[in-house]
Amino acid sequence: MGRTLRRLGFIASTAALAGLTIVACGDDDKGSQNTPGNDGGAPTDALVDSTSHYVVPDASCEIVIDEYPLLASPHVPKSREIAYNSNPPSSGPHDQDWAAFQEFTDPVPQRNYVHDLEHGAVVFLYRCDLPGAGDCNAITELFRSTVSGLPDDPICANETKRVRTVITPDPRIDVPIAATAWGWTYRARCIDPASLAAFVRDHYGQGPEVLCRPGVDHF
Repeated sequence: MGRTLRRLGFIASTAALAGLTIVACGDDDKGSQNTPGNDGGAPTDALVDSTSHYVVPDASCEIVIDEYPLLASPHVPKSREIAYNSNPPSSGPHDQDWAAFQEFTDPVPQRNYVHDLEHGAVVFLYRCDLPGAGDCNAITELFRSTVSGLPDDPICANETKRVRTVITPDPRIDVPIAATAWGWTYRARCIDPASLAAFVRDHYGQGPEVLCRPGVDHF
């Protein structure tokens, strides 16, 4: 976590948000919370302890960054439930379709955005129905500002999107704010632009398959 500590000051454009706190691949590659109506997620009995656990110091709430063992990542049919080892998931079996690199207002199933992680994306997640979740608009603005602070991704130069990121609500997470990258998760109960920016800079583009092709924009 040394790199995360050193990078807590990144992306000055998001610093103005620091005071906003929450109250409280087709053929390119190989390759659920078990609640009715959702086909991508992690039953709680599949969760494991992280191999690396870091608590962000001096934050106004608990913010933790965890590394998890990488799971095998084959494509699986939609009928198969998936047991991920972290919440949000950070690797593992996934749907053959990945989400387009964009912002969604309806939840992207976990089994789809895990495929984005395999392609090196960072996925930003929020859940506004939790007690103390605060202003959902402030959360999405945090995510947008963090994305806009990223440099252009050269892998995406000939594609329709500038960077490999997804923003989506996720009814399966247990914190208002989260982000996930290949093998890593970020979980927070308040807005902290510096630590989120550092997480993204440290873990962007680390999936095993380098790809920026358009994904699916409806599920």
